[in-house]
Amino acid sequence: MKPQLKADLAMLLVTLFWGSSYLFMQMGLTDLSTFNLIGLRFGIAFVIAACIFYRRLLQTTRKTLGHALILGAILFVVFATVTEGVKTTTASQAGFLVSLTVIFVPLLSILLKHKPQTRVFFGAGLAVVGIALLTLNESLRISMGDALCIATALFYATHIIVTGRLAPQSDAIALGVCQLGFAAAFGFVSSLFFESPRLPHTPKAWLAVLVLSVLCSAIGFVVQTVAQKYTSPTHTGLIFSLEPVFAALFAFLLSGETLSIRGYIGAALVLLSVLIAEIDFARWFRGKKQQASPLPERNMPL
Repeated sequence: MKPQLKADLAMLLVTLFWGSSYLFMQMGLTDLSTFNLIGLRFGIAFVIAACIFYRRLLQTTRKTLGHALILGAILFVVFATVTEGVKTTTASQAGFLVSLTVIFVPLLSILLKHKPQTRVFFGAGLAVVGIALLTLNESLRISMGDALCIATALFYATHIIVTGRLAPQSDAIALGVCQLGFAAAFGFVSSLFFESPRLPHTPKAWLAVLVLSVLCSAIGFVVQTVAQKYTSPTHTGLIFSLEPVFAALFAFLLSGETLSIRGYIGAALVLLSVLIAEIDFARWFRGKKQQASPLPERNMPL
């Protein structure tokens, strides 16, 4: 199996875990505050990952620690916005809004002098229409939760791009583990200053914390960091486009959550915009046509 295919399959599994995370964040927030939940989530994830990869951590360089500090800070902002956002929006809606990460990745790549293709701008325009249908209420205002989830997509795109730049320069596993530790530290410090940190008091909250810690964080972010050494940030974003589908599926199966008709239309447009931005359909159809049409006989080898 090719390294890129392995990386893509690993990212698909991670995307499945992350699709469930919105629902578990809502479950955890019934007993914990935002920063407290982030600190516990990434703190437990760091301990688990550190125990597994302790030999790699013993060889961690200052350069890797510096890179992990940067990624950990961005990761903390990502989850501070989305965890606060899911308080006032649905898990399904949050999943579709955060999927805008795939639109933001190529747009932010302009800063790195990588000009996106025209379809990316078309996808972005379609995404705006989808967001309007998905989030605007009768008074044409977007809720704070929805706005925070859109901000999450922007910060998440930044994390993907920065990870793509830093991962090849460091030990990917040590980088992935250490960023969890720094994200946890930012969470605990913020909770200490702005909240009253404590452990969960209910089995439901413990379940949410453990799923978020083990599957969505310890496994998720270490695998993402390693996999991005073998695939591009844009390709990573394409696989992430399945996250809202998984989010909506988990929300429906576990809590019976649904959207309005207008919401489903908006969600479909957002998902379509993601696919348009990431897939070169013209090139794909040309490739299929070439495969279907055999070469003229005079061009075939003797």
